[in-house]
Order: sequence, then C-alpha cells, then structure tokens
Amino acid sequence: MMEEKWTIEVREKTEKHPCYCDSDHKYARMHIPVAPKCNIQCNYCNRKYDCQNESRPGVTSEVLSPEEALEKYKLVKEKLSNLKVVGIAGPGDPLFNFEETKKSLELIKNYDPDVTFCLSTNGLMLSEYADEIQKMGITHLTVTINAIDPKIAAQIYSTVYYKGKIYTGEEAGALMIEKQLLGLEKMKEKGIVCKVNIVMVKGINEHHIEEVVKKVRTLGVFMSNIMPLIPAKGTKFENMPLVSNAELNALRNQCSIDLKQMYHCRQCRADAVGILGEDISFDFRKGACSTNKTGKPEIQQEYKIAIASKTGRLIDQHFGHVKEFLVYKYTEAGAELIEKRSVDQYCNGSEECEEIEMKMDRMLKVIGDCNAVLCLRIGEAPRKELEANHIHIGEMYEEIEKGIIKVVTQLKCAS
Repeated sequence: MMEEKWTIEVREKTEKHPCYCDSDHKYARMHIPVAPKCNIQCNYCNRKYDCQNESRPGVTSEVLSPEEALEKYKLVKEKLSNLKVVGIAGPGDPLFNFEETKKSLELIKNYDPDVTFCLSTNGLMLSEYADEIQKMGITHLTVTINAIDPKIAAQIYSTVYYKGKIYTGEEAGALMIEKQLLGLEKMKEKGIVCKVNIVMVKGINEHHIEEVVKKVRTLGVFMSNIMPLIPAKGTKFENMPLVSNAELNALRNQCSIDLKQMYHCRQCRADAVGILGEDISFDFRKGACSTNKTGKPEIQQEYKIAIASKTGRLIDQHFGHVKEFLVYKYTEAGAELIEKRSVDQYCNGSEECEEIEMKMDRMLKVIGDCNAVLCLRIGEAPRKELEANHIHIGEMYEEIEKGIIKVVTQLKCAS
C-alpha cells in the first residue's frame, strides 16, 4: 500500500486534510482561484466567474492574482485558526496556469511554511510537471479521471488542447487517458498522495466506473471520490438525469471493495473557504457582507423562501417543472418548513403566450409573498417576471438549508 511509504510529515498532513481523512468537520481548507484557463472542455463543465448562487466545481466569484491570493490567505488565516490546507482547484486547470500556480504557492509558503498544499487537475500535463510539483512541496493531488476507455471518454470530453493541437472524439479520449495514467505513475514514484475524482454520468460511464477504480488502485492511488453529475446550465449535459444518493452510495460501496472511498465530498467551488459543508467564502469576497460567528447571516426580519425540490432535501428541480413549492421561513432560529404550495406547472412546452402570462399571474398569487425562489434552473422569461415583482432568484444545486443561508445572506447584503 502506498501509505506505508509515507513520511511522518505526509502522514500528519493527511490526517488534517479534510478531503483525505475523517476529520472533515474539524479542519478548514481554502481554495485560491488563480487558474482561469483550461486545456480541456468537459461536457459537464461551465466555468462561471462572478457567480455567487451556485455551489459546484469550476465556479468562482473572482479570479485572483498570486499577490491577491496571498493577501486573502492572510485574512482567512487570521479568522480561521483551524485552516490547514490551501488548494488550487480552478476555475481552470492549475497546471495549464503553471506560473500563476507556482508563484501563488511560493508566496503563501514563505508566509506560512507549515501549510499543506494540494492541487486538483485534469491530469493532461501532470507527468510533465511531476518534478516541479514535488519541488513546490505539494503533498496531495487530485486527478479527475472519468473513463479509461477512449470510446466512453469521447462522450465526456468535447475538446482537448495539447501542445498547440486540438483533439476531439476518441483521439481526445485516448490522449487524456494516456497522460492521466502516466501522471499517476509519476506521482506514485514521488510519494505524493493521490485521490481520483470520477463524475458519475448516468447513461455514459456508470457501469464503467468500477473498472476505473480498479485501474487507478494499481497506480498507487490512495482513494477515489465518485461524484454525481451536476447538470450545469449552458453545458451539453445540462439536461442529463440526476444521480440519486442511493445510486451514488451503492456504487461507492461496491468500489470500496477495491479502494478507499470518499463519502463526504461537497463538490466545492473554486473559491471555497471553511470546513467541508459550511462554505463561508462569501464572507471573504470583495464587498461581501459579513456573517456572525455561526456562519449564518444576521437577521432582523423573517424571510420566506420558495424551494423547487424533487427530493425534499435538495434544491434539484427546474422552476418550470415545479408542481409544488416547499415554502420555508428563515428567522434567527434557522430555517423551518412551514407549508407546501401547489402550483400549475409553468412549462409544458406547448403553451401560447397568453397561457404563459396567465400561469405567471397564478404563480405570483401562490409565491408572491416570498422573498426568494431557489431552483436548479430557470428560464429568462420567468426570471424577469419574478425579479420585476421583487422576488430574488437563486439557481443552485445544494442542500435546502445551506441554499437558504446563502440566499438570505445575499438578501441581507442587498438591503
């Protein structure tokens, strides 16, 4: 096993890295968004900048220079005594932005020599920067590998840009796999702790993931993290089906026979700050409105929030598909489900303009007293109508209570 070769320092750092151990609620991490460019286009990825509502990989509210990253680290470190890890997870690929990555880590290491560094990469350039990664003192690294079959990979990667050439189809898939596996070999040789992320896409790679896990195990990977697809708006996969928790955990359990599995992933933003599951990055963004010590916004009134949810646990439904909103009240005591409100489904695909207008009128009678609507996605026409009626819109894929806290913070700042 690879961990038998770890140094004492690496073992101690692993025990305090929230993604690699069971202490995810004890130690904090900070992602610095210094890597905007990416050399591949995945069919599920939309790297949004200045997006405060969404919580998923590739999203950030700002891109920092190395100097700005250092100043932000100093601020966060002053506020969070349990901050142990600095990671670069985008919004693009850190190795395709190598100079920015290198300078950022050098500046922070000079300020705090004890910090743990980690990178999250697509692996295309991993083998070429293996020596540099070790020299920079990076001890933990995550590679996203969604397939080891070029035919399957071709359905996930739209384009791959490598050494001045653009690859597509199975040629792109084959190149990605070759470079990713070679990179893992290099990391194994250098004793760097590796985790492999795998995005589970129903209908494309769910029956192939177990094979991926078995392969990366032979290359010394410490653990794998199977994540559900988040169908991001504006991507080729925006209408792909969601993966249920039951399906996800069944696959994780099966793969745990071969390799340690991560069950506590939160699919964090590229500018995430805090412990896993309690992202407080909003407090450290430019012009942010601060929260109290509990991480919850200061409240001076009640807020009503209408939630679009298929599961009753997640914000996971398109606005146009809702037949019943969950209405929550948020006060100083927290979020409380107060009622369920039935509505006519806004989008059936065949309505005339007059019908749509009538539906929106009826919709406003049902949720017009709400301060905000939280949904997975929403069209431009209903968004404009709701905003014209002073109803804030939050598009996100998130647990309901965490989504409510985010939107109430934004409402409080806006006021």
